[in-house]
Parts: sequence; structure tokens; C-alpha cells
Amino acid sequence: VEAPEAAILAGQINEKLSGRTVTEVIAAQTPHKFAWYYGDAQAYRAAMVGKEFGPARRIGGYIEVAVEDYVLLLGEGINLKYIGPGEDLPRKHQLLIGFDDESCLVVSVRMYGAMMLFPADPPEFSFSLYYNSAKDKPQVMLPEFTEEYFLGLIDAPGAGKKSAKAFLATEQTIPGLGNGVLQDILYNARIHPKTKIALLDDGQKQQLYRCIVDTLNAIYENGGRNSETDLYGRAGGYVPFLSKDT
Repeated sequence: VEAPEAAILAGQINEKLSGRTVTEVIAAQTPHKFAWYYGDAQAYRAAMVGKEFGPARRIGGYIEVAVEDYVLLLGEGINLKYIGPGEDLPRKHQLLIGFDDESCLVVSVRMYGAMMLFPADPPEFSFSLYYNSAKDKPQVMLPEFTEEYFLGLIDAPGAGKKSAKAFLATEQTIPGLGNGVLQDILYNARIHPKTKIALLDDGQKQQLYRCIVDTLNAIYENGGRNSETDLYGRAGGYVPFLSKDT
């Protein structure tokens, strides 16, 4: 899940589930070695049942959902699926949240994924440095992510030694921008992934900024990448120029 898909999923949660009352929570029903919870997963039910779900927002590549005095953080390699009233529930899942209209939100993990529930007003937690870092930075795809801000990142001490790929997709320089969208951004900018940042001229830096904004917006406007699914199980309509299939 990267920034465009996280934005889509957060919006769909707000449209379909925000304001609903949680009536049931089942956590860790299907064991998964790389399914990450905060604290005891079996405590999630007592913490959430009877509380209002939502609103949701995107933080980098995470979906952050308010549950009154708690926050539910969803991210990494997860699948979210809305199950309507009367529809069959999947047998396997890592988190299931039921609502007062008998609908459900089902979270399943691919290779690895995070479903962390923690108090809404905590001290800084160390469980996710990426999340804590993302909260404090301008969000890509929003007006606050300006060209001036980006040029400040690219001209910062030490950035010039990195390759274009390392600069964009490591150390959360731009939260929510990772390997899944990196290749198309660089392809559109006509910059080789191994090119050192120090070798880019001012025009290429400005072009790279425009391609970040334009590529991520194109993914969002097309419903996500075709390798990802939305809350209703629909694959995105954006076909990457560079992917495992091309």
C-alpha cells in the first residue's frame, strides 16, 4: 500500500463505515508470522466494541482510523475488504471488525502487514518509526508538498550522494512513496534509478518534482495500480509502465 492506494482506501472507509458503531472484533483468527499487532491482539475487542468508527485519513502509506479514544493503524502489505450485510465472510483473516448494520471490514495480510491499535493520546511509540516520521512531514499529493519543499529535500546535505532510487524510496524521505510507484516516476522523468542526485541539474530536479505529483495523482485518479484492490475488491485501473508484468 502506497500513498495513492492509502488515500483511496481512507476515502472509501469514510464513505462507507465512518460513524458506524463497532459491534464485534476478531483479531488474529488466522495465525500469520508477519502480521503485526500492538500489544495483545485479543485486547482489541474490548477496546473497540461499542465505539464509533472513523474518520479515516492517510498518513504516508498508512491508513489511520479514529476509534474514539483509540487509533487503528493499517498499513504495509494488507488487503482491506468491505463485506456487506448478509454476504459470506471469508474463513481466513487477521482482523475482522463488525458494525451495527451487520457489515464488516476484513483485514488480511499478504507477506507482512500492520494492524496496530493504540491509545489516541499516547507518548511517541517506537513501534513504527515510519509512522511517527510520516506524521511530521508534508504529505505527498497534498498542496503542502510544494516544489520548494521538495527542492529543499533534494538539496539537503548528504542527498547528493544517493542514487535517485535511494533518495526517493528509502528512509521515508517522502512518506508513502516506495518501490511500488518509484519506477514509473523515474521513467516519466527520464532519470535512471542509479543516477546520483548530485548529477541532476535544476531542470531535472524540477521535472522530477512534477513527475512525482503527476504520477501519483494519475494512480489515484485511476483507482490505484492494477496490482492493488480497493475496499470492494476491485483492481485499480492504472497500468504501470514498469512492473513485474512489463
